[in-house]
Amino acid sequence: MLIQTIGSGSSGNCYRISDGQTELLLEAGINFKTVQKALQFKTSRIKGVLITHEHLDHAGHMVEYMKNGLDCYLTNGTANVIGVPEKYHHRLYRTITKEPFKIGTWTILPFDIEHDAKEPCGYLLKSDFGYKLLFVTDTYYVRYKFKGITHIMLEINYVYEQMQKNIQEGTLHPGLAHRIMKSHFSLEHASNFLQATDTSKLQEIHLIHLSNSNSNAPLIKDSIQKIAGVPVYIAGGKA
Repeated sequence: MLIQTIGSGSSGNCYRISDGQTELLLEAGINFKTVQKALQFKTSRIKGVLITHEHLDHAGHMVEYMKNGLDCYLTNGTANVIGVPEKYHHRLYRTITKEPFKIGTWTILPFDIEHDAKEPCGYLLKSDFGYKLLFVTDTYYVRYKFKGITHIMLEINYVYEQMQKNIQEGTLHPGLAHRIMKSHFSLEHASNFLQATDTSKLQEIHLIHLSNSNSNAPLIKDSIQKIAGVPVYIAGGKA
């Protein structure tokens, strides 16, 4: 299975996945020209774009993707906030959490998460070829348990101790820190989540959306690898 990071973090998120048959994009937070280059201009292979929520670093270029012929899938609440121009409505697919849908060889289940957005979601993607990918970003809590996961793409935005240090040094406003803690996964959150998750079939973990200032990539990678016992990759090669 292929997982390619095109962009990750507060400046913009976009990931390409493929089970060898059907290629998808996760998120539309990177401009389309950059996506074209990353895909060697083979964007016609992309059969759909999954959006988790309306924030610009995840959906800011969605209409641009539609303009260039890509179908985008998102919850009704997210679609209403973004306000897609009518001429691109044929590229817009409104999804309902906990109701699966198909794109090619992928069966996709959106599920609700906790974030400061209208109707945010994560995705569980099951391939006809046996892969089972869990995509979780921009949340501070996941209420569901997942079995038989082979691949995980998981946000770890911050390390609590690093965040507190930044507050003390005056480089992070306490109000912003509070907002981050109420909308993003920390290393502690992610560790607890993985310990409660069935990892018996897990092959690899990709850690995404690390903060440039509030995280510690080597520490995060080492900690998660000890818990999971599988290869761990940091999106964007930060560690």
